[in-house]
Amino acid sequence: MPKKRPPHLCREKTRHGKFVWYVRVGQGKRIRIIHKYDSVAFWDDYRNAVEGKPVATAKGPAAGTLSWLVQKYTTSAEWSSDISAATRKQRLSFYRMSEKTSGEQPLAKINRKSMLAGRDRRRDRPFSANNFIKAMRGLFQWALHAEYVTADPTAGIKMLSLGSENAGFHAWTEDEVACFEARWKVGTRERLALDLMLYTGLRRGDVVRLGRPHVRNGEFTIRTEKTGITVTAPILPVLAKSIAATETGDLTFLATARGTPFAKESFGNWFRKVCTTAGVPGSGHGLRKAGARRAAEDGATESQLNALFGWADGSRESAVYTRTANRAKLARQARKIPAPQTPVRDEAEIHEILQGVAKRVVGPAGLEPATRPL
Repeated sequence: MPKKRPPHLCREKTRHGKFVWYVRVGQGKRIRIIHKYDSVAFWDDYRNAVEGKPVATAKGPAAGTLSWLVQKYTTSAEWSSDISAATRKQRLSFYRMSEKTSGEQPLAKINRKSMLAGRDRRRDRPFSANNFIKAMRGLFQWALHAEYVTADPTAGIKMLSLGSENAGFHAWTEDEVACFEARWKVGTRERLALDLMLYTGLRRGDVVRLGRPHVRNGEFTIRTEKTGITVTAPILPVLAKSIAATETGDLTFLATARGTPFAKESFGNWFRKVCTTAGVPGSGHGLRKAGARRAAEDGATESQLNALFGWADGSRESAVYTRTANRAKLARQARKIPAPQTPVRDEAEIHEILQGVAKRVVGPAGLEPATRPL
């Protein structure tokens, strides 16, 4: 039988999923109990609160420090309304890591050198290094607007080069796609997951939300979770065939074994196991990269890639794929250039060839100089 709760004690769940305890006598003010539930200190403060005596309060970070600024930012209206849940989670991890080493650092002592040091410590992981700068830039841009600081220490700091589309997550090769398709045939939930990511270009957080309500006249339209950009693209025939052949959920194309929509995190874990079973080292994000590579090699421009994959205009990502695709195209064209029928063997033969060329191109007045003197 559960233990009966003492009078005036209530428990609430925060927006972060944690439970907190309060004491409220009648219509009076709520008093927070900060100690661990059922500890001696907890019950001491409970009795003090009921009797109207002072209780312990949480000590916040010192004003004007990094931790103080992070607390201000992460409780602001902009934090909760202007930034996606996925981005908030990513940025918060960078803030917490920074607080461990520099939480008590005065804001006046955090400068460009500090930001560069944080970026360069992650230089072997360029995506992480760039995301660190983005997180800090978001923090200090907000602080500048709120007049908590007079300068943004991230201003002018460049992102590290990502090198190629092979940086970061492993991009699926065509052989790996074929291997997965051989293991998971059309009509299976596993194959539908691959087809959705490969032929829509959506991130996993959007793929698990995509369903028939998003489809009209052979196209899907969805507002992306991470960037908030609305993506509209056709349902390609190969994807339409996969959807038609597979048992789907009521509102989403992908559903768990119980018929309920996937959570983003659980879908990622499930799909990694599916890839292992198929003998491929891929991930959901790697399929998105493979889709971008295919589109670029088929001639998609940077603007078209941005529209399809939900990247902002001027995106570095689309530039990487188009640049790599153009190189591949040039290489394929170069392979079509025929080799000399008879290889050049010695200086005498070279001299003879040049003499022949000269006779064909030199006019009566002789060769003109390649450049005229100034």
